[in-house]
Formats: sequence, structure tokens, C-alpha cells
Amino acid sequence: MTEQTHATEQDVDTLAVAVAELRPALEAILMVSDEPLATVRLASVVGHPVDDVEAALDTLAAEYAEQGRGFDLRSVAGGWRFYSRPEFAGVVESFVLDGQQARLTQAALETLSVVAYKQPVSRARVSAIRGVNVDGVMRTLLARGLVEEAGQDEQSGANLYRTTSYFLERIGITSIDELPELAPYLPDMDDLEDELASVAGLDAPAPEPVVEPVVEPVVEPAALPDAPHHSPHSGSGTEPDGGTEIS
Repeated sequence: MTEQTHATEQDVDTLAVAVAELRPALEAILMVSDEPLATVRLASVVGHPVDDVEAALDTLAAEYAEQGRGFDLRSVAGGWRFYSRPEFAGVVESFVLDGQQARLTQAALETLSVVAYKQPVSRARVSAIRGVNVDGVMRTLLARGLVEEAGQDEQSGANLYRTTSYFLERIGITSIDELPELAPYLPDMDDLEDELASVAGLDAPAPEPVVEPVVEPVVEPAALPDAPHHSPHSGSGTEPDGGTEIS
């Protein structure tokens, strides 16, 4: 096979890739990438020669810097990626921190408190203490790095959870022992389980009571004292219908 034939085959392979307008295509790909992309990889995606892609990237980077955009296009670690400009670092940091705080809801704070004081603890027990299902909140706390797995319960096999060192860092303490004395105000798990068992028993239908026949004594008319007749609603006694107003 000659060099000319080999080169032609390479060109065919390159042109087989869908070709888009070079610079907008590069911007679109770099915008969604979370890691630096090598020039060769970008060229294979957009279907343009490597030299053309390299030149387009250099031109884009120069234009962003000249226009004073809020971001730069940089060649770092063997690839190209968008970065926010250093002079806007304070604004970016404020946005990121505010977003994190807003996503930590009251439910998440309550769940995190239970884990902190009862750790290691299972999701089921946290749910029992809070009275609601905490699966979604626990996933959020795990994703935020505030809670981590701590083995399994020997009896039930359920996963146990505890707070992390990042949790200590965020609240400004060095040990769980420095937490305020709130644990005595949380319900004891033994008492809680007894209460839950009693509540579960209430869910079952109660047996119908057995009504014993009542035999009223027969009173002779002559034995009744002479007294004026009173209405059953008169006097200071309780009304026979339990206080329900009758129109």
C-alpha cells in the first residue's frame, strides 16, 4: 500500500465523522465537559483536522481574554477547559456557598441532629424519632459529605450512619463530645420502640364488646313517692344526649 493510498484512507475515516461549524462546536463541547479535553479528542468529535482545532482554540482563548469575559479557555493538564477568571473568584465562592446553605433544609438539619446524637444509627431509627421517612434527606446528607456509613447493625443487618469529620469542621468543633447536651431530651429508643408497638396494636380492629343484658327491677306503683313530675331536661343534671344540641 502506498503512502498516498494510506493518507486517503485516513481522510475518509476523518470525514466519516459528522462535521459541524468548528468554533461553535468546540464551545458547545467544552461547555458541558467537567475535565480538560485533549486537542486530538476534540478534533475527532468535531471532524476537523487537529491543526485547525488547535488554531481555533488559541483564537477563542485570545478573544475571551480581549473581551474581558467572566471565563477563560485554558490549556491545562494536556487538555482544554473553561475556567472562571481569577478576579471573579469571590463572586463564584459566594454563589457556591449560598447554594449549599439553601439546600440544607430544616428537615435535613433535624435529621443530621438525630444522627449526631444517636450515632451510629440506622435510617429506620432516625425515621422513628422524626416520625417521617428520611431516605431522601439521608441521601442528601451523604452526598454533601456530612454523614457516612458506619457498618451494619448486628441484629437487623441494617446500615448504620454517623457524622463525618467534614461535619465537625462545618460546625466548628473537633469532637462529637463537644456537642451541646441535647441527647437527654431525645426519646430513649427502648421507650420509643414500646410506644411504636402500642401504636401498631391500635391499628388492629378492636374486638366487638360483649353486651350483657340488663335486667331492670320491677317497681310497684305504690312504692313511688308522691312528687311533682319533672322534665328530663330540667334541673342541673347532665343532658341525656351528652350535650348535643337538638333543634
